Amino acid sequence: MTSFGVKIHVWGDYACFTRPEMKVERVSYDVMTPSAARGILEAIHWKPAVRWVVDRIHVLRPIRFDNIRRNEVGAKVSDRNARAAERSGDLSTLGIDVIAKRQQRAMLALRDVAYGIEAHFEMTDRAGPGDNPGKHREMFMRRAAKGQCFHRPCLGVREFAADFELVDEFPQTALSPDARNRDLGWMLYDIDYQNDRRSAFFHAVMEDGVIDVAAAARKGLAS
Repeated sequence: MTSFGVKIHVWGDYACFTRPEMKVERVSYDVMTPSAARGILEAIHWKPAVRWVVDRIHVLRPIRFDNIRRNEVGAKVSDRNARAAERSGDLSTLGIDVIAKRQQRAMLALRDVAYGIEAHFEMTDRAGPGDNPGKHREMFMRRAAKGQCFHRPCLGVREFAADFELVDEFPQTALSPDARNRDLGWMLYDIDYQNDRRSAFFHAVMEDGVIDVAAAARKGLAS
């Protein structure tokens, strides 16, 4: 369970960290969620042998919202149809008419965002004989320093791409002094896909522009 800490600076033009209680329209949390931060780290380096744990999130730019209207496809291929097509070898039935199924929906997104992610990884029980913390730390540091990733990391939704860099220290926050301390209420911590997609929430408090995720998680998570 040996762990190693890293610091990643991420930023982008837009972000949307969707509140799960909103069923149709997308509405973003005020700041990045730990699960979104973990997704960025996994986009840079993911292996079954390691598990990323987010410790702190630094909010580096003012919290601003924009209303955006976007087109979404209001249908998906069912699992039953996909299995039937696989058995028959005829994949022509899996197509979706994106024009007929298109739906326009509103999104309340964040704009001009930047965050600092402090995190560490732990070795899992899926680590093999050739896996060790030093090896994976070097792999992550090398990939992050070169800007390499398995897929382009995003800020909540796929169309909002994230830029990132490995840093020793984060840039100074641009939050005004009176905006650096806020009670953000209950926020999504992560989703356990191995346990019936169970969601866990934590009480997020920003102090001097920093959300101490690890401290909040130690106090207890809610399902």
